[in-house]
Amino acid sequence: MHEIPVEARAEEREPVYRNVGENLYRHTPSGNYYALLKRGGKQFRRSLKTSDRALANRRLADLRKQVANLTLSDEKNCAFSDVAKVWLNGVRHALKPATVARREVCIKGLTPFFKAVAIRSLTRQHCDNWLDKRGQSLSPSSFAQELDTLKLVLDYAVQRGLLLSNPATDIKRRKLVQAKITVPTRDQFSKLIAALRDEDKSFGTQGKGKDSAILIELLAYSGCRLGEATSIRWSDVNFARQCVNVTGGEEGTKNRERRNLPMTNSLRLLLERLQAENSPQPQDFVSQIDNAKNALERACRKLEFPRFTHHDFRHFFATTCIESGVDIPTVSRWLGHKDGGALAMKVYGHLREEHSFSMVKRVTFVTEPASNVVQMADAVAAVATNG
Repeated sequence: MHEIPVEARAEEREPVYRNVGENLYRHTPSGNYYALLKRGGKQFRRSLKTSDRALANRRLADLRKQVANLTLSDEKNCAFSDVAKVWLNGVRHALKPATVARREVCIKGLTPFFKAVAIRSLTRQHCDNWLDKRGQSLSPSSFAQELDTLKLVLDYAVQRGLLLSNPATDIKRRKLVQAKITVPTRDQFSKLIAALRDEDKSFGTQGKGKDSAILIELLAYSGCRLGEATSIRWSDVNFARQCVNVTGGEEGTKNRERRNLPMTNSLRLLLERLQAENSPQPQDFVSQIDNAKNALERACRKLEFPRFTHHDFRHFFATTCIESGVDIPTVSRWLGHKDGGALAMKVYGHLREEHSFSMVKRVTFVTEPASNVVQMADAVAAVATNG
């Protein structure tokens, strides 16, 4: 048997982690620093992600504060679902009912993957288990919603001192593929409105074809979301200023901010006609129905059109405005977006092909001479002629 050299035996005996201070260790091969802390019978070992001693000391001090803030009561043994419910109840007042319902669905989907572990013991491995077993079965949008909910609940647990750090922080969303929107042409829109009005003559429609046509026109001429359009009262209509105050009703708009929407000419004519026909009171709603789903589906089938939805007429409004020459930031404000036009550019950047071909005709790479500039050749000829 060959004898191991003394130098090799010394290297083997050298510890991988060397204690260099209180709660501070250095990883010998890499030179990086690690912290080792204890609290409430639990050990916390964390990489300080640096080989600089001064920076390591500062990060260790921050980590000590985090560990000191951890809860040592029985609350630390709460299950994920219990913490999630407490979190949701705490933010419920600031959310719209639809958002609360969506968060509840997400919590229900997350709970089976974390129910067997106390919140204080939840690790990245548990998050990865959810990611592997459920993440791939969800659509990108559903995955994003569930991941956001997971991060929010765990952030809340960190704030309450139930977790040292959020193990889901570094999990990335899957790329969302922009769904292709279906926008009615102006000819299709006109035929749909006519078909909806004709429904009043059909058995079983209870005379709601006219009301359905009014709602679809209101959506198309204002660009409002369905809930915004159906909550417009006559007191929100200002003919003097030619604008409509979009409030969203009791639930508010999507971003909870009211906006004054300038009337398009078609919207003004629609509202003037309805006011003349019905003599409404200020508290009355402009639309007499809260949706036109069934009537719209029947009209689309009858005309053999794509299955248009209420929201497609918001797209119709935006597309028509842009094709009419309105700049995207302005259209974005009319739609109630708060991003300066980024979303509108993403959604409406590719307009209908016929508009694209009509716009390209405006592009020129030839500099046209000014009308008051005489070309040199013409000037020379004129001088020669006149002697």
